[in-house]
Amino acid sequence: MSISTQTQEKTGFFGSFGGSYVPEPLVPILAELADAYETIVPTESFQQELACFLKQYAGRPSPLYFAERLTAYAGGAKIYLKREDLNHTGAHKINHTLGEGLLARRMGKKKLIAETGAGQHGVATATVAALFGFDCDVYMGAVDVEKQAPNVLRMKLLGANVIPVTDGAATLKEAVDAALMAFVHDHENVFYALGSAVGPHPYPSMVRDFQKIVGIEAKQQILEHEGSLPDYLIACVGGGSNAIGLFHNFLGDEDVKIIGVEPSGKSLKVGEHAASLTFGEEGIMHGFNSIMLKDENGEPAPVYSIASGLDYPSVGPQHAHLKQIGRASYEMASDREALDAFRLLSRLEGIIPAIESAHAVAYAVKLAAKLPADKVIVVNLSGRGDKDMESLAPYLK
Repeated sequence: MSISTQTQEKTGFFGSFGGSYVPEPLVPILAELADAYETIVPTESFQQELACFLKQYAGRPSPLYFAERLTAYAGGAKIYLKREDLNHTGAHKINHTLGEGLLARRMGKKKLIAETGAGQHGVATATVAALFGFDCDVYMGAVDVEKQAPNVLRMKLLGANVIPVTDGAATLKEAVDAALMAFVHDHENVFYALGSAVGPHPYPSMVRDFQKIVGIEAKQQILEHEGSLPDYLIACVGGGSNAIGLFHNFLGDEDVKIIGVEPSGKSLKVGEHAASLTFGEEGIMHGFNSIMLKDENGEPAPVYSIASGLDYPSVGPQHAHLKQIGRASYEMASDREALDAFRLLSRLEGIIPAIESAHAVAYAVKLAAKLPADKVIVVNLSGRGDKDMESLAPYLK
């Protein structure tokens, strides 16, 4: 089952979701980027260069690991972990930042700019900037700067200029706003390396295309392990880059059930969760049409998650489309469930996951317990938890 036709991809739509709803000054800038994406990225020379850096620098392929003790604990289906936490920089983000960096280099840009929440995309962008000799500015909500101090130090060590954003709730949404403004201001020299499968066209398609290596590898690996495709795919969803990376290569495999896990945070009250697909409605934010959480005035609602990388009031347009057509379902995990999974995976498997990824692990354990032992679940372990130790210490005590 093909989700997006070639025509939809060219216009940037997934059904009714996606598009490019931006101020006039951004139109030619994004047109230049879309043209570069469509003409440069598919070439054999670009793909060979990207494949080389993914293997020799990022460390791909990442393993698909059978979590034997976690499976025994759940007492049901087999749980496999796609180990994106083992990539260089500790998360899946390096996959698309390498692609973005190589594209920026071919476009003759001088500086990379990025937004970041949990800091992993900021670290990956700063890493690629150092690798390719770019200047680098990373915009980060002031709240997240405090929560993710280790990643702020990493970005600075790598040579990036970390710019705290104090507007509004001072989290990921505001960081995106600031990065977009900087992009407009100096677009001739700047490449905006957007950190998820969101934003105006071509970003949702471009980031997805750089991340789909996760699902390509996972399909081959699970066939080697089990001799058949998995029954379920599970990944956490904020903007949705790690999830669409795993899901995309399985969209045509209709027997494979696809589940994204959103953060239900502290409670289901407005401002205490970030479950956009569960409670949101159609709306435009950051230049694209998707499902978003709105306040009483129709503006983006305040959101919260213990995971900085998930506290975003909208979601990538391809995810909105997958939900609309029934190809994927989207569930929730709370702060408490994610913390329990964070501790559980650490103690049973010796793997400390990113708190974002722990949302997917939490749901996978619950699901596995309800399934027979011959079923197979693949979880995208999108990042490692080093970055979270300081901010989670009060909870873990």
